[in-house]
Amino acid sequence: MKNPFLMLDTVLLAVGPGDADRSEQLAEAVLEVAQPAGATVILAHVFTSNEYDEVLDRLEFDREVDDVDPNAVAGRHSTIHDIQDILDEHDVDYEIQGAVGEHGPTIVDLAESVEADRVIVGGRRRSPTGKAVFGSTAQEVMLSAPCPVTFVRSEE
Repeated sequence: MKNPFLMLDTVLLAVGPGDADRSEQLAEAVLEVAQPAGATVILAHVFTSNEYDEVLDRLEFDREVDDVDPNAVAGRHSTIHDIQDILDEHDVDYEIQGAVGEHGPTIVDLAESVEADRVIVGGRRRSPTGKAVFGSTAQEVMLSAPCPVTFVRSEE
């Protein structure tokens, strides 16, 4: 296992459907850790199967004709665009990845596959009952990720 205090090569920023209102906060968190280290940022948008189908319909992909690739779909998402603009302004290297699956486990799988040195996820404050009933993607990522996780709470 890499020592997270020595060097960051890869930072995974995982975004989802609830992150549009905090894209600037997420970008600032990424800049704080990636920019000084010269790390590459993986901008990952994770969709559940239902979310992915809805996005394909909304973006009017013809599934019989178009080669539908989750990376291409993620690259067309507005939250990714907003964060890209900020990273471009600060000359930070990044790649875009899309993935389909349950949010928490898929983010952990992505972190492992890209050998992330840090994962950044957004979330909102929830009551213990809310976490028990609805689950918490951020909590699952923090407990299961192969590296340190930075949680960016919504400014609600």
